[in-house]
Amino acid sequence: MTGRKKTGLILTGGGARAAYQVGVLRAVSELLERPTWNPFPILCGTSAGAINAAALAIHAYNFALGVRGLVEVWEHFHVGQVYRADAWGIIRTGGRWLSALMLLNRTNPVSLLDNTPLRELLDRTMDYARVQENIDAGTLYALSVTASGYSSGQSVSFYQGGPEAVEWERTQRVGSATPIGTDILMASSALPFIFPAVRVHREYFGDGSMRQIAPISPALHLGADRVLVIGTGRQTADARVRSSLYPSLAQIAGHALNSIFLDSLNVDIERLQRINRTISLVPHDRLRDSGLPLRHVDVLVISPSQPIERIAGRHLYDLPRPVRFLLRAVGAMNRNGSNLASYLLFEPGFTRALIRLGYDDAMARGDEVRQFLAG
Repeated sequence: MTGRKKTGLILTGGGARAAYQVGVLRAVSELLERPTWNPFPILCGTSAGAINAAALAIHAYNFALGVRGLVEVWEHFHVGQVYRADAWGIIRTGGRWLSALMLLNRTNPVSLLDNTPLRELLDRTMDYARVQENIDAGTLYALSVTASGYSSGQSVSFYQGGPEAVEWERTQRVGSATPIGTDILMASSALPFIFPAVRVHREYFGDGSMRQIAPISPALHLGADRVLVIGTGRQTADARVRSSLYPSLAQIAGHALNSIFLDSLNVDIERLQRINRTISLVPHDRLRDSGLPLRHVDVLVISPSQPIERIAGRHLYDLPRPVRFLLRAVGAMNRNGSNLASYLLFEPGFTRALIRLGYDDAMARGDEVRQFLAG
């Protein structure tokens, strides 16, 4: 792929909200003239988006097949495939976490939920050797998965790529050439407080969206000339509403998760658009002679046209009873707490609704998507 334009795909985090990405990808697959051709030689994912990106990298030799596999999994997801949802599992982990909050337990609680089922699912279904095979065959250039180091505070993008891909180091973010495997995916998707941190090499890592001040940068460091970003939150803010009720723990937690997953992405997109406008005002010869490593990067953002938390509110009772009991204790089983629940709602009713929404949103911009992919 030397000298050729490279398109990057950015899949952000968001737990169960990542089902929206699958709907967008299904539409992209149908809009391609050659559905088996991989339009994204650079794949970058964070949190649940990292798992989707890894699945696409494994199937880079046949993009349509990879998308169909993702649709099949997400349409039939159940909570028990991601975290322990039985009564004993909830009592053992959730009870320990809540008792620590109330200072009844002086030991450090590992997490609110036990996501061992997700590790077992990844070990069983992900053929990581295919990533390097696809890189060697030229159907993939690079896969990047970002996680956040709890000790260093750095946002680390673990990547597996072609010979031109080189490590990078910037303020609070680095790129590390490392084969992608289950540990890295589990680390990247370890929602803070909710899922346990994972040790990779010498450090414990958590969800990659924490402290990720530049979500698009891994794709640019790996050589992307244009990027498609699929978000899991709306780009436009809802109108302010008056409230006389003090926010519940779930409402505060949901707000914090939204800040982690959504705010940095919006800021990074605005930064990239400003750089593009600045570059357009500088003559090409002067830009070349200055030696500044700046280039125009086309960016297309597709994000939900409807508030995902409202969709989640219609599916709260799809959750298993022990999970509902735990979420009710923190106020997540009502409208104001549905934001937190939307990250944990791995149930078919909710995921299928998000897949439909992603598909419809992308198809509504079909001409724009085709033009973008055509370069």
